[in-house]
Amino acid sequence: MIYEHPLAYLLGLEGVALLRAFAGEHDREFVDARIAEVRALLDDPSLAAAAVHTERVDPVPGYRAWARTYDDEPNGAFAIDEPIVAEILDTLPTGDALDAACGTGRFSAVLAERGHRVVGVDGSPDMIDRARSRVPDAEFRTGDLSRLPVADGSMDLVLCALALTHVPALGPVLAEFARVLRPGGHLVISDVHPERVLRGSVPSVRDAAGRPGRIVSHRHSVGDYLRAALPHGFLPRRCEEPVPPAQDAPPKATGPGPWDTWPWSLAAMIPEAAAAANAAVPTMLIWHFQRCYEK
Repeated sequence: MIYEHPLAYLLGLEGVALLRAFAGEHDREFVDARIAEVRALLDDPSLAAAAVHTERVDPVPGYRAWARTYDDEPNGAFAIDEPIVAEILDTLPTGDALDAACGTGRFSAVLAERGHRVVGVDGSPDMIDRARSRVPDAEFRTGDLSRLPVADGSMDLVLCALALTHVPALGPVLAEFARVLRPGGHLVISDVHPERVLRGSVPSVRDAAGRPGRIVSHRHSVGDYLRAALPHGFLPRRCEEPVPPAQDAPPKATGPGPWDTWPWSLAAMIPEAAAAANAAVPTMLIWHFQRCYEK
């Protein structure tokens, strides 16, 4: 179980903002405002008993629950990673492409539009059903990232998006990607940046009874990806850590909002501190690797 107390999140954001002020990013007026805001938060009765216990949900049942609405709900990650991934794909020749953890076929469609022969693999049959409807010319298989149902050396390209934060260790998955790729093949990875996972960017779901849960997520650092990739002959060709465009702060919220909107509704309670804590923090981590030799 995860104990999610909104006050803990709010004080955490205030703390990050104050750390950045201590490093010289903000002035005394900002610091005084943060300390006063912390005192007000500690005295706010709407926060005192607002904690929620949430289940840790494994990815397969989690995405099964999410599949029916996955394509209907706005996902800010899509607008950030899709242009960069498209730039990378536009530099690569067409061939046999694996969309690993394909979900509902978001990138399977992109690959097919570029002329690739696409195989999509996902652990959720419900997601695959939607992918088949979306990309009828692709082939879809149920499988796990650490045991891909794909032959050795059969792919020219592997693309994996919004999946590796859900695996506890990158090494076994990168080994699988190397196994299925031909020498010289390409690997493109896109995922939530570890700094954003730290700030609560973790998918939320509810089970059939309406109980809240978070799909199990892990923070893999930039170095973790390199340490997992290099032993398998992957050399980095490109790494991007896009930062969202600056936006006007939203109106200050007067309460924590329903659990389903956390942590975004919580951050809206302290917009100045949230903006300072998140300033120039990347939202995504995007890699382009090339497999340069045989193991």
